[in-house]
Amino acid sequence: MRKRVALVYGGRSGEHEISQRSAKSILEALDPAKYEVLHYLISKEGRWSPRPIVPEPGANAHIDVVFPVLHGTFGEDGTVQGLLELADLPYVGPGVFASAAAMDKDAMKRLCRERGLPVVEAVVLSVDDDAVESCRTLPFPLFVKPANLGSSVGISKVRTPEELAEAVRVARQFDRKVLVERGIAGRELECAVMGNESPLASVPCEIIPSKEFYDYEDKYLLDKAQCVVPANLPEATTAELRKIAVEAYQAIQCEGMARVDFLLEASTNKLYINEVNTIPGFTSISMFPKMWEHMGYPMPKLLDELIGYALDRHAKRKALRYSL
Repeated sequence: MRKRVALVYGGRSGEHEISQRSAKSILEALDPAKYEVLHYLISKEGRWSPRPIVPEPGANAHIDVVFPVLHGTFGEDGTVQGLLELADLPYVGPGVFASAAAMDKDAMKRLCRERGLPVVEAVVLSVDDDAVESCRTLPFPLFVKPANLGSSVGISKVRTPEELAEAVRVARQFDRKVLVERGIAGRELECAVMGNESPLASVPCEIIPSKEFYDYEDKYLLDKAQCVVPANLPEATTAELRKIAVEAYQAIQCEGMARVDFLLEASTNKLYINEVNTIPGFTSISMFPKMWEHMGYPMPKLLDELIGYALDRHAKRKALRYSL
């Protein structure tokens, strides 16, 4: 009997269109002999079409498993995951805590640092902090980022105090908390991870931007960035990167899937965790499925695995007690 998969996509974030492209790729790859797909499009204003999932156990009997393909705010940050927990529905990808922790770049860094994992030095600015004064210990160039956003939206590279103030103003349009990081000159690498209790790491890939850094325009609009799978790295570096990727995944308690992004500093040959993406892209140019394809998981098989992880986790959670 076919499983009914609720594909939830769109959303209120600036990645609405990317979400739709990811959903299209997933829809085309899901085996129609195994799955019946139910579509839930969320508009940019937050309206669901058709009627939204009801946040009550048993109220969504027509759904076997949910595949949220909501990149960024109001989808990848634990909000929708909380709705699905209330509805007692299995869903693909990490849970509420991991989703929220990964979305908040400051929280992610703190959890990884506590585990002894390498993260770039950074300063966190709240609304009232003076950017230039707060960041005086960090050497230029710097990267300024909204703490909670995806697809490199609102990110700037700055070289002077004057540029810093303007970059922080831009970032604060997207989040009340802003992260300022020491700029790393080197290579941009990614590693896909999937699984629950015993996660697997893919071979890494390298992103070679066509611009100064891999921003939203370079990711989705220009089609000029190069992606190399597998990345041309020494065997020891590849092994270290895959190990750190799994440890970062576990540090924030991920389940199901994530993509861990790295920076490899040219001057020191040191790896740094840059970000953890809990709902990575599934578009035709996205690296998460490309890395797994290289590992012997073409898209249909990859989706089978991810749905299987969701159902397995839900079954184990059903065995837990929530009252005496």
